[in-house]
Amino acid sequence: MLGLPDGTRACLFDLDGVITDTASVHAAAWKRMFDEFLRRWSAAHDVPFRPFDTTTDYGPYVDGKPRLDGTRGFLASRGITLPEGGPGDAPDADTVYALSARKNAMVQELIATEGVEVYPGSVRYLHAVRAAGLHTALVSSSANAATILDVTGLADLIDVRVDGVTAKERGLPGKPAPDTFLAAAADLGVSREQAVVFEDALAGVEAGRAGGFGAVVGVNRLDQADKLREHGADVVVSDLAELLEER
Repeated sequence: MLGLPDGTRACLFDLDGVITDTASVHAAAWKRMFDEFLRRWSAAHDVPFRPFDTTTDYGPYVDGKPRLDGTRGFLASRGITLPEGGPGDAPDADTVYALSARKNAMVQELIATEGVEVYPGSVRYLHAVRAAGLHTALVSSSANAATILDVTGLADLIDVRVDGVTAKERGLPGKPAPDTFLAAAADLGVSREQAVVFEDALAGVEAGRAGGFGAVVGVNRLDQADKLREHGADVVVSDLAELLEER
C-alpha cells in the first residue's frame, strides 16, 4: 500500500517541494534577492540585466542545496565571483554571506505574511506511514524547517529532524552529499538499506543515490521527471498519494 521495498523501516522526507509548497516561497525569495543584486551588478559593469529565472535557474543551481551553496552555484553560472564575507556582514553588502542572509530574511517574511501550503497527498502519505509503524525523518537544507513544521502542524508526524541548523552544528556537508540523510537514518537506528528517501530536488535525489539507501522516490514538482531518474530516482511520482494506490 505504501509503494516501499520489503524491509523498509524508515522514510526520510525532504521538506520543501515534498511535504510543503515552500519550494515556491524559496523560488520567489531567490528571484527577488538575485534580481535586486543583478540589477546593481549589471549597471556597475555595463552589461545587460538578465533576471533570475525560476524555471531554468532554480532547479539546477539552488533547489535543495544549503543556502550558501545555492548562492555560490548561481553566481558561478553567471560568471560572477564575490567575496565570501561572513556572518557579520552588513545586510546590504555584496558578499556570498550577505546575499544568502537577505534571501533567508525574505523567506521568513513570506512565511510570516503568506503562510505555508502543504501538499494534501503528502500529509495523507505521512499518516499512512505512521499508521504502518514506520519511522519518519525530515531531512532538509532549510534553516527554517522547525518553524515550518510548527506552522503547518506536522511536527508530531516526524520522529527526527536533520535540517540546515543540525547540519551546521554537526559539520555535515549539504546535498548532494548524502551525509544529512545518513545522519537521519543513524538517529532513527536503521540501516541505510532499511530507509527510503523522498526528494523533489536533483541534488537531493543525487544524495539519496550516493547514500546507498533502499530506494529513492523522486517527486516531480518541476516537470523534470527524466532528470530525476537520471540523477538516481528509482521511482518518480507527481504526488506521494500515488504511492497509496493499489499496485
